[in-house]
Amino acid sequence: MNSPLLKLPGAVAADRPDEEVAAHYGRPAHEQRALADGTAFVDRGNRGVIRVSGPDRLEWLHSLLSQHLKELPPNRPTQALLLSPNGHIEHHLHLIDDGEAVWAHVEPGTAPALVEFLDRMRFTLRVEVADLSEEYAVVTGGPEIPGALEFPDVAGTTTRIVERSVLAELPERARPAGIWAYEALRIAAHRPRLGLDTDHRTIPHEVGWVEDAVHLNKGCYRGQETVARVHNLGHPPRRLVMLHLDGSVDRLPAHGDPVELDGRDVGFVGSAARHHELGPIALALVKRTVPVDADLLAGGVAAAQEVVVPPDTGGTARERLRRGPLLRG
Repeated sequence: MNSPLLKLPGAVAADRPDEEVAAHYGRPAHEQRALADGTAFVDRGNRGVIRVSGPDRLEWLHSLLSQHLKELPPNRPTQALLLSPNGHIEHHLHLIDDGEAVWAHVEPGTAPALVEFLDRMRFTLRVEVADLSEEYAVVTGGPEIPGALEFPDVAGTTTRIVERSVLAELPERARPAGIWAYEALRIAAHRPRLGLDTDHRTIPHEVGWVEDAVHLNKGCYRGQETVARVHNLGHPPRRLVMLHLDGSVDRLPAHGDPVELDGRDVGFVGSAARHHELGPIALALVKRTVPVDADLLAGGVAAAQEVVVPPDTGGTARERLRRGPLLRG
C-alpha cells in the first residue's frame, strides 16, 4: 500500500523495492543531514511486520532461525536469518519479544512468504503467526512514540514498529526524510540489505551477518551445516565491500551492474547512494580473491574498496569474534 506521506508537497516516490514510500521530499541532501542529526524521520512503512504469539514461540523460532532465541529477554532487539537447507539466506529478520509475542520487521514484499513457511512448520506447537503489515508500519528516527517497539539502527537512529495510523501524524512532530536518506546512512555503516546486496546464493559469512544474526554455538537449525563448515574449515566464495565511487561521474551504478577488475567480472553492485559527507558510495559483493587494494569499475564507474568482510573470513572468524567486534574499514 502507498504511504500517506507520498501526498506531502515535494514527495517523490522511490524505485523498487521501495516504490510505496518517498525517495525524498524535494531536498535529499538536507533530509539526510537532518536524519543524521536526529531531527528527521524516515517512513519505511513498506517493510513487512509479522507477529508470532503463543507460549512455545521462542523455543520454536530458536529451532528454525539462525539466532539463539530460546531465552531471549523481553524488549531486547536482535537479528536472525532463515536459511535454505543449503545455507543460502532466504529471510533477514529484525525481531524483538515484548513478553507476549515476538515481533519482526522484514524486507518489503517478503512477509507473506515468511508467514506461509512458518505456518507450515507449526505442527502441534502452541504458536500463532500473523502478517500485520497492514496494521503496523516501520519508522526510523523522529520523536519517541509511546508503545512503540524499538530497535537501534544506523548512525545512532532508532527504528520503531508503530501502528500505521501514526504515520500521517508524524510530519506535525518532525521533519520527514525520504528513504534515500536512510539508504545513504545504511551503506556508509556497511549494513547490507537482503535482495539488494545479496542474491539467491548468498550465505551469512559473505555479508557479515554471521556476527549479528547468527549464533555459532546453538543447536540444529536449517542451513546450519553450511554455516559451520565455512566457519570452521574454509572461506566463503565472496565478500561484501563498500565502494567509494568516482565523484566526477554524474550517475550512480545501478543495482546488479557488474564490478570489474582488469576487464573481468568479479562481482555485482548492490545498493548505491550519495552520502552527504562521503560522496557517492555503494555496497558490492565481489569474489573473495579480489585484492583489497585493487581499483575496480562498478557499472563503468571507477571505485576504490573499503573492506567490510575480510578475505580471510570463515575459518579464522571464530578467533576474531572472541577478540571482539570486527573493526569496520
